[in-house]
Order: sequence, then C-alpha cells, then structure tokens
Amino acid sequence: MNKPVRSQQIKDASAKVALSIAASDSSSGAGIQADLAVFRDIGVYGVCAVTNVTAQNSSGVHKIFKIAPRVIAGQIDAVTRDYQIGACKIGMLYSPQAVGVVCERIDRREIPNVVLDPVMCAKNGEILLTEPAVKRLKRWLMPKVTLVTPNAQEANRLTGIDVTDRDSARDAAKAIVEMGAQSALVKGGHISGEPVDVFYDGDGFEEYAGKRLPKTMHGTGCVLSAAIAARLALGDSVKSAIEFAKRYVTVAIDQSIRIGKGNMDYYVGLGQNESGPHILTTDD
Repeated sequence: MNKPVRSQQIKDASAKVALSIAASDSSSGAGIQADLAVFRDIGVYGVCAVTNVTAQNSSGVHKIFKIAPRVIAGQIDAVTRDYQIGACKIGMLYSPQAVGVVCERIDRREIPNVVLDPVMCAKNGEILLTEPAVKRLKRWLMPKVTLVTPNAQEANRLTGIDVTDRDSARDAAKAIVEMGAQSALVKGGHISGEPVDVFYDGDGFEEYAGKRLPKTMHGTGCVLSAAIAARLALGDSVKSAIEFAKRYVTVAIDQSIRIGKGNMDYYVGLGQNESGPHILTTDD
C-alpha cells in the first residue's frame, strides 16, 4: 500500500520531479497553472514547458498565442538536462508544429511515463487542437505515450467512434491502444448516466466508477491527468495512479469554489481545509 502523501510538502532534496508540457491559462483553472498546483499538492516538484499562452477566464478561451517550436524545445531541454524527470503530462498543444517538437524531444530526452490529455476544444467551443495537429498527434505522438486520457468527444475525434456508453468507450480505448499508445482511459463524464471511465492496456479492461457532483468545473481533465502523472513520478503503476487520481479529482471537485462571472467552479488544491492540511491516502 502506498504511504500517505501530505499535501503541499516537498521536503526531500531528491524530490521526484514531474514535467508539464501544456498551455498557460490566465484564469489558472487549467493548463500549466493547474498542473503545477496538482503536482505540488500531491508531493512532487513540478517543472514546465509552455506551448501556448491563452487569454481566458470563467467564460471561456478568448485568444491563443502560439509559442515558437524552438522556444518549446528550449524549455524542455533546460529542465530535462538539469532534473531527473519521473513523469510527464502533456496538455494543450494546438498546432502541428508543437506536436512535432514535443514528439522529437520526448525521444531525444528519453522522457518516461508520458500521460497525454488530448485537449481539443474549450467549453465555449474554441478549438484547442487544429485538424492537422490531430493527424500528427495520432501518427507521431500516440506511440510515445504511456496513457491517453480523452473524454468522449476527444475519443470520437481520435478514433471516429461515437462514444455514447461503456461498450463504445471500450471500442474507443482499444482503438487508441491499437494506434500505439500503451494504454487508454476514456472518461465517462460527458456520457449520460453515472460517470464510468474505461481503461484498456492491451491485456484487458478496467472500469472506474465515479459520481456526479453539482458543479460546473473548469480544468477537471487537467487535474486528473496531472494527478496520474504525479503518482507515476512517485512510482505507482498506471492502474494504481488512476485509482488515486480518481479519488483525488472527486475530492477536488467537491472542494472547488465558484469565482468569476461565468458561473464556473475552480480547483483550489486539497492542501488546506477546515480541519487543516489534507492527507489523501490510497484508502480515501
């Protein structure tokens, strides 16, 4: 059994390090800002490479500013040359150029335990991954990742399968693994009924049941994938990391706060609550 991880404490000089390759979110609800908050909350040190800068708030994404591929590469080079990366979470890439440079650097820098959250569309409909980028992601990036975590719509865009229930989620997860990914977790939050995430790793299926909470969340997918990456950096297996992350994100949603004019709930970390520092164990 994994030992409890006290939130917001990274004391060991040889702390585990996780890398986030994603966009900057000016509202801090998703992207780099959310990933780094999750990493620290779980107990790993977070480093990052910014792929895009977005202007967004609780009403949605308003502008996207691309980062030059050489700048993305430079950020990845800087952190991987200095720190021993235990895991990597990849989020919003947007352009085929960003996909290409991230693929190349994953190989060159031998980055392990890669979790891909294939962010494609914002809640307000803004496109976050162009069609050429989707094609390159499927062909180049998918074979390099440990786990892909699409929601139903993202799984449909990756596979062409209309994900409407557990059976179609299984079909999509299997199709993603057949593209080259080591494993896939097709999330059930956008499917009617109680949310069930479907996992497939080439050997068999697992299902992770959840519960719907009366929240309208921003950044849930980022929190889940970042939590998985953090636990992989700490040495968990993929299945154990998913189990932990599912519990973590449920508590994160429950403790989220509503701010801004867009009626959106935001993750604020589990480090402090009314009874003091939060400890999330494998039994939570």
